[in-house]
Amino acid sequence: MITGALLMISIIIPTYNEAASIGQLVHSVLYQNTPHEVEVIVCDGGSTDDTLPLAEAAGAKCIVSPGKSRALQMNYGAAQASGDMLYFIHADTLPPKSYVTDIYNALVQGYQSGRYRTRFDSSHFLLKLNAFFTRFDWHICSGGDQTLFITRKLFESINGFDESMFIMEDYDIVSRVRKIAPYCVMEGYAVVSARKYETNSWLKVQLANKKIVNMYRKGASQKDMVETYKQMLVYR
Repeated sequence: MITGALLMISIIIPTYNEAASIGQLVHSVLYQNTPHEVEVIVCDGGSTDDTLPLAEAAGAKCIVSPGKSRALQMNYGAAQASGDMLYFIHADTLPPKSYVTDIYNALVQGYQSGRYRTRFDSSHFLLKLNAFFTRFDWHICSGGDQTLFITRKLFESINGFDESMFIMEDYDIVSRVRKIAPYCVMEGYAVVSARKYETNSWLKVQLANKKIVNMYRKGASQKDMVETYKQMLVYR
């Protein structure tokens, strides 16, 4: 538990061709009216669009990962970070303006890691239903779309994200965190892009997610899970 201490929060955003959203995200999370310090690190996986110049123009520190995978990019970004608090955000997700205060309050309450609930940038009823269930502390709701804050000390103690994983890396790290440290679901909402559902359909995404989670629980290889996901969905 902490009381009265100022935080240095390092936000790590893994990217690949995210020019459409990266500028807004960086600007939104970087410019906060708070006594705590915030830095934004965009760790890119080899974008061929204007992701990096747009991120840099918005105020982010931009680095290029030695490889293209979210786990590797997030670890590489964390290694370049200055903060004692790490906050991982997907490029198509927007946390609430209150995120600094929310994370600080969670730390004061004794939590070393946690996430938000989800709200989609869509009025589709079924997506509202999906979002509703993210308020519950269920492992299936611990994906990267909900963002993840974690103290640097805890992150380093579990060796960060598993770089052998190309899918389900967010669920894996939360599973390891929950075994050794307090983890919370904050009351606010991270707004998530509905593009995956709009490109495919709600049903197709649900079936793909269910399939991959079942494969993960049964110990399927990363290669098989990635190939299955690509076969079931049109998604970057």
